[in-house]
Amino acid sequence: MIILLFILLAVFVSISLPIGISLGLATLTTVLFATNIDPIMIAQNSFTALDSFTLMAIPFFMLAGNFMRYGGVSKRLLNLADHVIGFITGGLGMVTTLTCMFFAAISGSGPATVSAVGSFMMPAMKDEGYDGGYAAALTAAAGTIGVVIPPSIPFVIYGVVTGTSIGSLFLAGIIPGILMGVALMFLNYRIAKKNGWSGKGDRPTLKSVFVAVKDAFWALLSPLIILGGIYSGYFTPTEAAAISCVYTWIIGTFVYKEIRKKQLFDCLKDTVVIAGATSFMIGLSSGFGTLLTMEQVPGTVANALINFSSSKLVILLLINIFLLIVGMFIDNISSCTILAPIFLPVAIALDIDPIHFGIIMTMNLAIGFITPPYGANLFIASAVGKIPMEGIIKYIWPIIGTIIFVLLLTTFIPQLSMLLV
Repeated sequence: MIILLFILLAVFVSISLPIGISLGLATLTTVLFATNIDPIMIAQNSFTALDSFTLMAIPFFMLAGNFMRYGGVSKRLLNLADHVIGFITGGLGMVTTLTCMFFAAISGSGPATVSAVGSFMMPAMKDEGYDGGYAAALTAAAGTIGVVIPPSIPFVIYGVVTGTSIGSLFLAGIIPGILMGVALMFLNYRIAKKNGWSGKGDRPTLKSVFVAVKDAFWALLSPLIILGGIYSGYFTPTEAAAISCVYTWIIGTFVYKEIRKKQLFDCLKDTVVIAGATSFMIGLSSGFGTLLTMEQVPGTVANALINFSSSKLVILLLINIFLLIVGMFIDNISSCTILAPIFLPVAIALDIDPIHFGIIMTMNLAIGFITPPYGANLFIASAVGKIPMEGIIKYIWPIIGTIIFVLLLTTFIPQLSMLLV
């Protein structure tokens, strides 16, 4: 029955059916022809999964990211980063990475980060002599930080699926996310120096930095309000998402005055389309996961891995390799909803904290954003920068290697993610 379930899922995905429909059809077909389970189980579990206060954080964070993009917030964050480090060798690449880190601390979405920051930075990098393919590859990679630095939509999904504290996951993602950004900036410096891509402008003065900080003040206040409110206990992650929506709309409309009726409509439309597809996927993946649990698949996989090797190191390496391969073909949210219930029992059996495992899983699947053939961030960077995919891919491999290095550090040095928790 399980073989049939996964074969059907693979077939439906391979013929380009949306992942949500693929999950639902594979589950329904298997239930009808290989079990005595009432198919109503799928509908019941799908509805129950979506009837969640916590999941409301996802559309709110998406909408906040769109308000940032259309409301001039990302533009001011970029200007501040440019003032601070734009003069260094490879400065524009570093500005791109740092801006993505700022943006990630509000939107929680990797693709949204690439779209918002890339629309400004990729043309600027090309104007300064950077190769267009490299500019797109770096922007796509920096966008992966968006799902590791809190708040993070995949952390919300993992928390809901596994019953893990979302606030603790947010805390645990801070150091790994910063490490990813620093590693990308170091690699960018080496590549820029080799290719002669120097910085632009003079060293910043105290006055120019003050002016840039003043202009970006309301944008910088947003992550402080969101994360500070969560960690101080004033509001939950879902309430923080709603507050970030209201806050970014207010500063985009009344402070920066860049959100008008058309921009407001575009923000709402983009959010509804993406959140609708995501909710559909999460709901039907719950039915899929319930069937796996009823057939005791998570426990079987856990026992098989533990029997394969008694070494925690070997099993973690196998899980990392498996997740990296899955990320090449299936998006982060789908992979997490399917695989987290399967692999978490393995992690617990190995005495790995569920929060630490959530960081490992999210980082692995985030690399899938920039790994062909799926590579959602690559496609967005290609479309935004009008750069052929083959021009991007030749630059992406050393970047992927750098992020995998940070992933391995995080995997085998738990303190990097658990220190703040």
